[in-house]
Amino acid sequence: MLDFGNKGRKPFPVLLKPLTLINIKAGLVNLRYSLAAVALVKINSMEKFIIILAALFTGIMASAQVKEGKIIFEKTQQLQIQLAGQDQAMQSMIPKERKDRFEWIFGNNQSVWKAVEEVDSDGGNMSFSSGGAEIRMIMPGSNDIIFTDFVKQQKVEQRELMTKTFVVADSIRRINWKLGSETKTILGYTCRKAIAQKTQQSFRVNMNNGNMERKEITDTLNIIAWFTDGIGLSGGPDSYAGQLPGTILEIDVNNGRTHFMAIEFDPKADMKQIKEPKGKKLTPEEFKVEREKMMQEMQKNNGGTVNIRTGG
Repeated sequence: MLDFGNKGRKPFPVLLKPLTLINIKAGLVNLRYSLAAVALVKINSMEKFIIILAALFTGIMASAQVKEGKIIFEKTQQLQIQLAGQDQAMQSMIPKERKDRFEWIFGNNQSVWKAVEEVDSDGGNMSFSSGGAEIRMIMPGSNDIIFTDFVKQQKVEQRELMTKTFVVADSIRRINWKLGSETKTILGYTCRKAIAQKTQQSFRVNMNNGNMERKEITDTLNIIAWFTDGIGLSGGPDSYAGQLPGTILEIDVNNGRTHFMAIEFDPKADMKQIKEPKGKKLTPEEFKVEREKMMQEMQKNNGGTVNIRTGG
């Protein structure tokens, strides 16, 4: 027996059942006999006690993670478009930035990313004309749908290109991220900073005396992400789902050239919306070939209408 300093009271034995301290199945701590049980563990094995507590609290944290829901993101994209040979009036009509809203719906280890229909009512296009010339800008990803299966580590994208729709299947390709210690709060979740850099092929379109010139360049993207482990999927906006050990709630590319920010969260998901796009599946390489064919056709049959697809 041990006397815990309760003067005038009969000491009670410490040989209590160890499971009276922690009911692992129920995930509860029994405080009634905790003092005696702690004393017993100190005598026998403090390490075992710490391990049990760690396992208990890990289970509690895991059960608190969000398993389904819908996050609304606002996408802001800078538009750096110059039209050679056009007057200042035409140039001034080109907007400097574009804002759209998208929703990321997740549940059952799957997710879907798509535009919010009531906001994106123009189909992602902006058009204007001056002096008989028409400019129509096609914003990348405005009508795309991305389905991600986190168990299979695969994604299927519905990509719209001019008048055609393609379905592209690929594995989740991760970027080389560097995790930092800096944190910030977004929608009530503590988020951790991560940075990365990647290169991608982009097109630059120029108008020269009424002729469209297209050039493919290597674009370097400097990316800052803020992610939380309070949501139980490696999710995020656009093609960034599956990148980090948590859900990305903010992405900044090249100092605001493209910026995603989570602005609303709903803990309930419409699971019927989480479905894979239907159609003949192409590999990314096959889609690139089809895209090149359409770009060449557009360049030959320009006819005064310029389709500008910005990178980002």
